[in-house]
Amino acid sequence: MDNWQYQDPFPLAQDNTVFKKITPDFVSTTNFEGKTVVKVEPEGLKLLAKQAFRDVSHLLRTAHLEQQAAILEDPEASDNDKYVAFEMLRNAAIAAEGVFPTCQDTGTAIVMGKKGQAVWTDGSDAAALSEGIREAYLENNLRYSQNAPLTMFQEVNTKCNLPAQIDILSTPGDQYSFLFMAKGGGSANKTYLFQETKAVLNEKSMLAFMLEKMVSLGTAACPPYHLAFVVGGTSAEANLKTVKLATAKYYDNLPTQGNDSGQAFRDVELEAKLLKASQDLGIGAQFGGKYFCLDVRVIRLPRHGASCPVGIGVSCSADRNIKAKINADGIFLEQLEEHPERFLPESLQSSTEAVQIDLNMPMDEIRAILTKYPVATRVMLNGDIVVARDIAHAKLKERLDSGEGMPDYFKDHPVYYAGPAKTPEGYACGSCGPTTSGRMDPYVPIFQAEGGSMVMLGKGNRTKVVTDACKKFGGFYLGSIGGPAARLGKECITALKVLEYPELGMEAIQLMTVRDFPAFIIVDDKGNDFFSDLSERYQALRKKMNLD
Repeated sequence: MDNWQYQDPFPLAQDNTVFKKITPDFVSTTNFEGKTVVKVEPEGLKLLAKQAFRDVSHLLRTAHLEQQAAILEDPEASDNDKYVAFEMLRNAAIAAEGVFPTCQDTGTAIVMGKKGQAVWTDGSDAAALSEGIREAYLENNLRYSQNAPLTMFQEVNTKCNLPAQIDILSTPGDQYSFLFMAKGGGSANKTYLFQETKAVLNEKSMLAFMLEKMVSLGTAACPPYHLAFVVGGTSAEANLKTVKLATAKYYDNLPTQGNDSGQAFRDVELEAKLLKASQDLGIGAQFGGKYFCLDVRVIRLPRHGASCPVGIGVSCSADRNIKAKINADGIFLEQLEEHPERFLPESLQSSTEAVQIDLNMPMDEIRAILTKYPVATRVMLNGDIVVARDIAHAKLKERLDSGEGMPDYFKDHPVYYAGPAKTPEGYACGSCGPTTSGRMDPYVPIFQAEGGSMVMLGKGNRTKVVTDACKKFGGFYLGSIGGPAARLGKECITALKVLEYPELGMEAIQLMTVRDFPAFIIVDDKGNDFFSDLSERYQALRKKMNLD
């Protein structure tokens, strides 16, 4: 007989999460074959999911907010770093009031449950959890982002944000443990899998590979990021599942070295090197500086000898993750920070003042002001903006193709790439931050040739297609801060009305009036792009790290 013992693939140390008790109801105990069994009623699962997605839509973890607040005290942080961090904290304080969600993209609802074998439930756990999720999205000012396919090419919004992704695992014990995530499209779209070989499994090659992939993320997913790399895995899907959980800090308590049975572990030395590299790149918290990442996690998994999957993913500034548990004592949720305002300084000192832009001037006069300033200049917008994103752009392209021409409102006003959440009673608009601008890139040269999209507002970097079009036609792209959607909705948007396509809901073309709306010049009419020197900074960093 050998001495084989089962190896837990993810041996986590003690979890020190602080929980709050939601209710003692819906939970009881009974005996089965001499063992105590915890019984959970479906209403308990429903209540838990409903409360979890309300909390996680408005509150953030204290540790996450502490990291953002630390940027304000860092003498190495740039003015832009500090300005973005300050806006994030202001946004968190507004969201915590429970009216405006942290982000306009209130995400795909994701649930991972680990059900102890001594836990009994009656009926479908997924159905009960889904009912709670549905009620959370219907009853709060959240956005419905899920589209159901009717055919391969036709879709309809489900109007309740279902279906959710629900995975339930069986584990030993008498506790039902959960991780709930609200995952927005911007950060979800920055999840990648690369099928590598053993050739990458040395420090120089691995650092070079990871640096290249980190740079490729760009800023469209609202940094500063919680960044995760996972190397190995028994399958591609096992790798990417680990990536997602690592971005949520779920695996922070893993050991820091491996063993011959294949336990997962964190490589904290590599984490530190990558975090330093992210700071040296100079991308910063969206508009230049040190804080591209708040932290980095690197997890090593066992692998098949012929496979070496490497996954990368992020949790964005809307770091919406919350744990929960059900045991004999009741139903519990992770305690998130209810008073983020305590992290805010009274004011933020900046060495530069924003350039004031009156958007109600003729478009040529707006562009005449913008052309005077270099990229990375901070501007403050006041006036009317047209709101339009993916579907609206497709419909306008169809009109151009049919010979109808560009509507005047797209020529007379800047266009803001956004899709607001539901409007709270008494306000002009719900949470309304920018969406990823790159999805609109193919339309820019077509629209600018017709006099539209001359000033664009969104988040993230653009392709050379946009830079070339702006140089040719005299256009500009302004970067809005990705993340503070609650603050923009409550304090910066004073009016909103539908112009066309009301049947599209949040995808309708709308006219928005803004006040003191912050942005930065990213692409100008001379062919300059704030992100254009990133390649040079990347190559310089490779040389500094001896990776060439």
